[in-house]
Amino acid sequence: MTLDTRQCDAFLAAADAGSFELAAAQLNVTPSAISQRIAALETALGAPLLIRSRPCRTTAAGQHLLQYLRRSRLLEAEFLSEIGTDERQPIQVAIAVNNDTLGTWLLPALIEILAEQNMTVEILLDDQTYTYSLLEKGLALAGISSEALPMRGCTVQPLGTMRYRLLASKAFAQHWFPDGFTREAARRAPVLFFDRKDKLQSDFLERQLGLLPGAYPVHYVPSSDPFVRAIRLGLGYGMLPSQQYGDGLETGELVDLCPGEYRDVALYWHAWRVQSPKLERLGQRIVDAARGELLQAPD
Repeated sequence: MTLDTRQCDAFLAAADAGSFELAAAQLNVTPSAISQRIAALETALGAPLLIRSRPCRTTAAGQHLLQYLRRSRLLEAEFLSEIGTDERQPIQVAIAVNNDTLGTWLLPALIEILAEQNMTVEILLDDQTYTYSLLEKGLALAGISSEALPMRGCTVQPLGTMRYRLLASKAFAQHWFPDGFTREAARRAPVLFFDRKDKLQSDFLERQLGLLPGAYPVHYVPSSDPFVRAIRLGLGYGMLPSQQYGDGLETGELVDLCPGEYRDVALYWHAWRVQSPKLERLGQRIVDAARGELLQAPD
């Protein structure tokens, strides 16, 4: 069978927008037309593609179709861009990235390659343990994850390791941990979490002190730069990678609350085995940049 272009456009628009109404406005048709086209596509494929909820969500079959359509549309856009005029439009790719990567080494790595390849990026942010699911759902074409195993049809390349230490400002450490990083002190001192998916601090506290979530006060600061600033200002303590705290330990501005203990988070670049040449070049630039910035395993 041949996939119907209008039906696929309706499915893509609904999956992206999360509703038939927004998809209809995007394609300049009625919500009824969107519903009919998607229903016809589901009949042709013999499987439901969308769960009609608010927002609507893709089924497992819908995720597979979304993955295929995004890759095929990228290949088509890249082909048309290559044979077009000098005033060609850039192609856009969606990549899934964890917050600390975006806040440290990724952007400098993207600047030149995006200009060279006439590309724009849509960066989808999530915790490194969740970015993998964005590829599974077809929302991203490639991404950075802490998952070492490739998804079916994908390749994976190790990027290196981000090393996190438990840090606080000097004044905060003196006030809350005058006798060191003890269990009783940690039950009272406010700790910083990025968001409710962030397990770095809770895993560290459980491993070092046997404290379970809920046994200590928590601030949530869901933005990379403000998270670092909150620690420097003494709002709380938390885990920071070396790329973010810089020379803070050497200058005495920051204190390592648990010297000699750290958490290493290995990162991997995931991409489809069959991908566009431009996305392949983008991925290689990201891999090269990461291997120059992150800790590497000894040979």
